[in-house]
Amino acid sequence: MDLAFSEEQEMLRASARQFVRDRYPPERVAALADSSGFDRSEWRTLAEMGWTGISVPEADGGAGLSFFEEMILAEELGRGLYPGPFFASVVLALPLLRVAGGDDMVAGLVAGERVATLAWAGPEGAFDVDPAPKVSWEEDRLTGVKLFVPDLAAADLVVGLGGLPEGTGVWAVDRDADGVAWRELPTVDATRRMGEVALDGAAARLLGTIGPGELAKVRDRALAALAAEAVGVGHAALDMGVAHAGTRVQFGRPIGAFQAVSHQLAQAFLEIETARSLAYWAGWAVAEDQPEASTAAAAAKARAADASVAACERAIQVHGGTGFTWEHPLHRLYKRALGISALFGWGAEHRSRIAAAILDSSGAP
Repeated sequence: MDLAFSEEQEMLRASARQFVRDRYPPERVAALADSSGFDRSEWRTLAEMGWTGISVPEADGGAGLSFFEEMILAEELGRGLYPGPFFASVVLALPLLRVAGGDDMVAGLVAGERVATLAWAGPEGAFDVDPAPKVSWEEDRLTGVKLFVPDLAAADLVVGLGGLPEGTGVWAVDRDADGVAWRELPTVDATRRMGEVALDGAAARLLGTIGPGELAKVRDRALAALAAEAVGVGHAALDMGVAHAGTRVQFGRPIGAFQAVSHQLAQAFLEIETARSLAYWAGWAVAEDQPEASTAAAAAKARAADASVAACERAIQVHGGTGFTWEHPLHRLYKRALGISALFGWGAEHRSRIAAAILDSSGAP
């Protein structure tokens, strides 16, 4: 296993960082977050760069790269607080469509003509793989409620999960079809909005069924991508803290010269870099379908989310009163970090899964 980035991967990273810096500076992200949200007309730009199908084979219209390159994009989009539906459409919905047999829909997503999202969690709010999430199915009509659907307002296709006798059904429904009611939920992060979709006899297309193992792979993919995104968010906050500590002068010296400040930033750097190593180990394990993929993804998500939240808190503290103002971008990074922590399970939940896996492998009673 070699986790050193290739020249092409570093070029991808640089391109992504420059794109977000040019198109979505902090003031523009703030304006989008405080208004109607992401502008769908800008989604085609990602498609033109090949990012909407980065890990889709070239034969299917994609870039033919791997999930590891998708992780690089996730980190850089997190660093720039990208407000678009990359996670919802590319990380979640697209691979599930490919696994479940929705190949005719893949082309539209890769080309940027459509945006999809994944409706997973039911009324209880859990992202479980077994038992399968429940919905009521009658012929081609679907009834049920799904919560915490990411970027629902920006999507036009909802890919959903629902229990069937033979496994977990994967279905597709147009967001604005008859029998579909949706609304945005009041969550902490306005740069990634969550929605609720209520289906009442909505016309839906059953794409196929998948088992718990296949669904677990989708969850592992989501956890690894969220870990990479959390690393990006945390590093952006850390960079702001370091820059402020180097220019803010108190008692005739930059505040970074004082141990109470420098130690906080050094600890944040240590935690973020440790999280980055875990995240890319998880990305490699998921991309290569390694046996430890689920454990790696759970560990990476738990560690990276905690490190990101801590880095944001330390950066806010270093900024003093300025860091608490609405105009400063730090609170938006902090809110994204909190949103990542909650999405697909809190850290305690994933640490519990890791402990169970260790005990199971050791044969302990």
